[in-house]
Amino acid sequence: MEQLRIIAITQARTGSTRLPGKVLKEVNGKSLLEIHLKRVLRSTKISGLIVATTTNEEDSAIVDIANTLGLKSSRGSVNDVLDRFYQALQGFSPDYVVRITSDCPLVDPILIDKIVQHTLDHNLDYCSNTLDPSYPDGQDVEVMKYSALQKAWHEAKLASEREHVTPYIWKNSSYKGGSLFTSDNFQEGFSYGHLRMTVDEPKDLEVIIRIITHLGFDKGWFDYAQYLEENPEIKRFNETIARNEGYNKSLKKE
Repeated sequence: MEQLRIIAITQARTGSTRLPGKVLKEVNGKSLLEIHLKRVLRSTKISGLIVATTTNEEDSAIVDIANTLGLKSSRGSVNDVLDRFYQALQGFSPDYVVRITSDCPLVDPILIDKIVQHTLDHNLDYCSNTLDPSYPDGQDVEVMKYSALQKAWHEAKLASEREHVTPYIWKNSSYKGGSLFTSDNFQEGFSYGHLRMTVDEPKDLEVIIRIITHLGFDKGWFDYAQYLEENPEIKRFNETIARNEGYNKSLKKE
C-alpha cells in the first residue's frame, strides 16, 4: 500500500500588531520559530514541513531560519493566508495537510500525530482539537484532506475565511451541522482550554519564557500545562487574553 503524503504547513510572519517580530523573539538562545519547527519535525506522521511566509521583505528572516533547518519555505499573500497555504503546496500533491501556526512554539508533536491518526482512522475531511477546545491555546492542530483545502480555496469568499485558512471548512463541516465536509473534534477528556501557551502579546511571551526556563524545550504539552496549573502567579500573566482574538477581530470587520 502506497504511503500517504501528509504535508504540514506552518504560517509565519513578522508583522504582528500586538507583538511585532514575535516569532523571531529568542528564549535561551533560540528563536520561537526555531523552537516551533524543531518540535514539529519530531512528528512521525508528517512526510514534509513547509514554512509559509509573506512576500514582505522583513520576512526574509523567516526564510533564513527555514533554510538553516533544511526546510522548504514559500512566500505569498499577507492577508489571503488561504491562498498562501494553497500556493505553498503546489507541486507536492499531498493527500492530507496539517495546519499549525508559528505563534504556538510549544506545539506537541505527539498530539499532532494523534490528530493525524484520528483523521485517517475515521476517513475525515477535517479534524482538529479546536472545534471544542480542551487543550491549551497554543496546542492547536488542524488536519484536512487536500481536496477539502482545494474546495475552500476555490469557494471561500469572506475575508475572515481567506485570512484564517480553515473557517470555510469547519463552518460547513458535519461537526458544526454542515454537509460539505465530514469532521470531528479531537479530544481525550482533558479540560485545559483555559490555559495559554500561544504568543500574541508581550504577556504571552513572558509565560513562554518562564515555562521554557523551568522545563526546557522538549517536554510534552501536559507537562507544560501542569506547570502552569501549579504556578498560578504565572498562569495569571495572560489569562485575561481572549482565545481566537484575531479571528474575532476579522468577524467584527465584516
